[in-house]
Parts: sequence; structure tokens; C-alpha cells
Amino acid sequence: MLRKIKIILLLLAAAIGTWAQPIKAAEPPVHGLWIWKSAEVLDDAQSIQAIRGFCQAQAITEIYVSMPSRYDALDAMRLTQLINHMHQSGVRVEALISSTDADEPGAPRTRLIDQVQAVLQFNRDHAAQRFDGIHLDVEPQQRPENKGAGNLEYLPGLIATYRAVRVLSDRAGLTLNADIQGKILKADLAQRRALLSSSPRFTLMLYELDNPGDGRSPAQQIEKLRDASERFLEMAYAGLDDPTLARMAIGLRTPDYGAQLPQMLQLLEQEHRANPHFLGWARHSYNDTLP
Repeated sequence: MLRKIKIILLLLAAAIGTWAQPIKAAEPPVHGLWIWKSAEVLDDAQSIQAIRGFCQAQAITEIYVSMPSRYDALDAMRLTQLINHMHQSGVRVEALISSTDADEPGAPRTRLIDQVQAVLQFNRDHAAQRFDGIHLDVEPQQRPENKGAGNLEYLPGLIATYRAVRVLSDRAGLTLNADIQGKILKADLAQRRALLSSSPRFTLMLYELDNPGDGRSPAQQIEKLRDASERFLEMAYAGLDDPTLARMAIGLRTPDYGAQLPQMLQLLEQEHRANPHFLGWARHSYNDTLP
């Protein structure tokens, strides 16, 4: 009997000790920023300090830097300098790779994979200033044959491309994120499950809900963004109860909101931070701030 009591007391002590452990804080939301035409942007000797200052002022936690399909020693030096300065400021750097046809098998997909391999080689050559992730901007919807609200013929090929890149990024210890448009989230349950399991992160480009010329008041813009962002997040995960599926950030662009963009990004975080599927926000793009 005494032995049983001791065992019970030990189990209770262990349980109390477990309960007493501090709850791990949730991962803070991502605050992303696209930087296009990086070779041109970084050609300015003051550009790196300017980017660093902008990120600090706008609470940016990661940047997506367009990776030239071919880069020389000077491009590599500027990229390593940028990565070094961003890392010193606690900002992650992802290599941004874009395409309009990489959903197609054969040569189009191979070109994109070759660009991913170039990023991996860059990391091997610059171990102290490595990219932290791959960021894909594959836009088959830009091609005429893929226009139309319900036209998702390209989706299986797009998913296959994401999966092919994920094999490489996972093996290299890099994160993977991919930009997507809203109409993809109107796919059926099986398609959405396949999509959300093909990459650990996605960024929904929630564009053209509003623009400064619409004449809506700030309050009306806020309400429209609140409703649309909630609707698309619900649409993405409807019927899916799998914690391993991708999390999703929401990207907004300068032309839609002008000077109100920071306020709109803050709204997204306030509205969705408690949603386990919400990854954070991203602003398009740093280039809009340049003269």
C-alpha cells in the first residue's frame, strides 16, 4: 500500500511540474517585403542601408529579393552584403524566383529548378551569408489560356512544381513560400488539400479590393479588407483539419491603399493573429518607395 502511495505522489509531482512549465509563446507573425530588380536596386551604394532602415521603420521581419537568373561576381558580392546587413538586424532573406510557365513540365519547369539550384549553389559558396528560404512567384494565370474566374486547368502542374522545389528546399534546410492568387482557393477539397500540402507556406496576393480612386472612406476600405481576408482564409481551409498543412500570409500592394497601406497591414494582424492558419502579412513592394 505504501509503495502505491509513493508512486501516486511521484506521478502527481511530475504532473504538477509539467503544468508549471511556462507556455511557449506563439511564433510572431511574419512581416514580409518584396524587392524586385535587385541588381538595379543594389547598384546604388546607399541601397543596403536604405533597405535596412526601411525594414526597421516598417517592422519588416523578412524580405524577398529577386534572384537574377544569371549573376556575376559583383551581383554576388552585393547580395552577400545585403544578406549580412539584414541578418545583423534580425531580418530573414528569401531568394525570390519568378516565372509565368514553370507549372508546365519539361523545359519551363526545368528552368525554374535550375534557378533554385543556383540559389543552393550560392548558399554553398557563401556559407556565412546564406539565403534563409526560397520564395516562388509562379503566375500561370498570366497566360491567356488560363484566364477566367473558374479556370484552374494549370493547378495540378503548379502543385507538381511546388512539390519538386520543396524536395530541394527541405533537403537544404530552407523555408519555402509561394505567392498565389485568390481564385486558386476556390478549388475543390481534394485540390486544396494537395495545394496546401505542397509547400509549408503560401502568400495570398489579396490585390485590387480597393484603390485610392474608388472614393471609399478609410472605414469602408477597412471593412472590405476585413471581410475579404476572413472569407479567403475560411475558403482555403474549409473542410481541412490537418495541422501539417501550410500556413498563409496575406499580401497587399501600395497602389490599392497608398499611404494607408501600413494601417491595412496592421488590421490584418489584429484580425487574424489568433487564427492558427495565419502566417502574417507582406507588402508589395519596396520598389514602390523608390524615386
